[in-house]
Amino acid sequence: MQSSVAHDRVWIDKQTPGVYHALESVAIAVRNAAATVDLGRAVMELVNVRVSQLNGCPFCLDLHTRAAREAGVTAQQLDVLDAWRRAPYLFSEQERAALILAETVTSLPDEGILENEYAAARQHLSDDQISVLIWAATTIGAFNRVSILSKHPVRVRKEN
Repeated sequence: MQSSVAHDRVWIDKQTPGVYHALESVAIAVRNAAATVDLGRAVMELVNVRVSQLNGCPFCLDLHTRAAREAGVTAQQLDVLDAWRRAPYLFSEQERAALILAETVTSLPDEGILENEYAAARQHLSDDQISVLIWAATTIGAFNRVSILSKHPVRVRKEN
């Protein structure tokens, strides 16, 4: 197969499209599962944005901050998302629990912290919601790695 190179990187989504399409299928399955367990699109996009912030993925941040706004996440929530723990009044109990899981899945802290964070999330989420959110954070983390390692560009666009 011919190489798809951006600058000095292989675009692995183009180089091995079957695997990338499988990852897209996982994302669709996660989105569908979220809808069945009362996790709204706004919560899911907050998770996508927060994980992408933690991983430093500009492509996914550009994509998912726009999707978050379309899903009803406020500009103020996005503005302070990096410091959400210090602004709990801006986020619902469910959103805070989802963000706890998103950060835990992304950073995989030591066992003591993991247990505390998991217990905090369990206070506001069902087992089904926890499962879906862990899958969501895992999936966006995989997309972050695809985009970061492929060096996907963020295209400049005119703002309205």
